[in-house]
Amino acid sequence: MSLPSQTWPWFRRGLMQLFTVPSLILIFAFTGYAGLCRDSGFTLAETVFMAGTIWALPANVVLIGAVLSKASILTAALSVGLSSIRLLPMTVAIMPEMRMDKTSKVLLYVTSHFVAVTAWIMALERFRNVPKESRAVFFAGLGTGFLVANLSAVALAYELADDLPPLLSAALIFITPLYFLFSLWGSARERESHLAMGLGLALTPVFHALSPKTDILLTGVTGGILAWAAGWLARRRRA
Repeated sequence: MSLPSQTWPWFRRGLMQLFTVPSLILIFAFTGYAGLCRDSGFTLAETVFMAGTIWALPANVVLIGAVLSKASILTAALSVGLSSIRLLPMTVAIMPEMRMDKTSKVLLYVTSHFVAVTAWIMALERFRNVPKESRAVFFAGLGTGFLVANLSAVALAYELADDLPPLLSAALIFITPLYFLFSLWGSARERESHLAMGLGLALTPVFHALSPKTDILLTGVTGGILAWAAGWLARRRRA
């Protein structure tokens, strides 16, 4: 996977996205994840390996929960897969923004591993200022920077986890979902998206009380359908 020399400046620009507020939020969240892994009995090697291969933080937390509940390997794999299925439409959405006839397929395959909410939002926001033929390299730099920094933070935080109160570790993990929510709210263009997020926040405690094991799934499906139906009715009235 050789890259022309003129593309390396864009790779470096991608790496520089490491020094931004969203990146710091993600690093803090992975710090909390490291404390959670140590408290749950995972070794340092297992913790770093999970962070680097699964990558998406919610899926890592799901795996930890599955292991602690002594679920079977098949159940744990299915849980992680269902948690990560949301990344498929995100990957499908971002790849056309980077792909050109001459773009290396190997590069696209590699960069697809970096697709997670923070990198996805940051890349789509910044692509307007990046030539299309350089976007894949830019995203590769962004993802590489995130991966190296977060794995380093995980290893360091794991060794220092004894000095972190458990409540602080949990709070650090919670920073990332808050950032996702605010970012998605600000970037949403349709009222239906805002309504879906509002319904999700309102319905979560209801479904958690009714069905704790499927509350997230039920909240997402119900909130999404209600928001879509409200938008459809509003468009029909205007028509």
